Amino acid sequence: MKKFLQSIIDRDPAAKSKLSIILTYPGVKAVFFHQIAHFFCLAKFDLIARIISQFSRFLTGIEIHPKVKIGKNLFIDHGMGVVIGETSEIGNNVTIYHMVTLGGISPSINSNEQRSIKRHPTLKDNVVIGSGAQILGPVIIGENSKIGANAVVTKDVPDNAIMIGIPAKNVGTTTQEFKPYGIAPGSDTKLD
Repeated sequence: MKKFLQSIIDRDPAAKSKLSIILTYPGVKAVFFHQIAHFFCLAKFDLIARIISQFSRFLTGIEIHPKVKIGKNLFIDHGMGVVIGETSEIGNNVTIYHMVTLGGISPSINSNEQRSIKRHPTLKDNVVIGSGAQILGPVIIGENSKIGANAVVTKDVPDNAIMIGIPAKNVGTTTQEFKPYGIAPGSDTKLD
């Protein structure tokens, strides 16, 4: 827990103390409730898992399906409107901003045929997803990649990529250095 809270302090200049993070950050609460829901999901108590998930959504404005696999230190900053679909996988030290969707591309077509297939994105370690971004389908977002605000990603993203636009285009590479929204003041990224 200490490492998780410290990882948020390291990524959020607004974080004042570990206690304030626990009490006031909806993303922390959503991850906590997800761990409980995921436990019940693995135990095959799907209805209980979904009830916990929906309660968390009511409290936080963040919807995480109980089956989602989440690594260490997921930070959902602000969080309102985040939706993370059932077959999503999230690596370690991932940062997701508000209004992000990790969604499928055809949820209402042939639903029975889609029940046991991968339909949602996989985010590798150290990924940053800017606010409003839509990551759609069973795509893989490579390690250390940054997805800019409001980008729409429908294809795999290589490691260390900076993706912006609709549809998202690779506009450069990055390092493990944290750059919210995929770009930072003074960066050499051009928004042509």
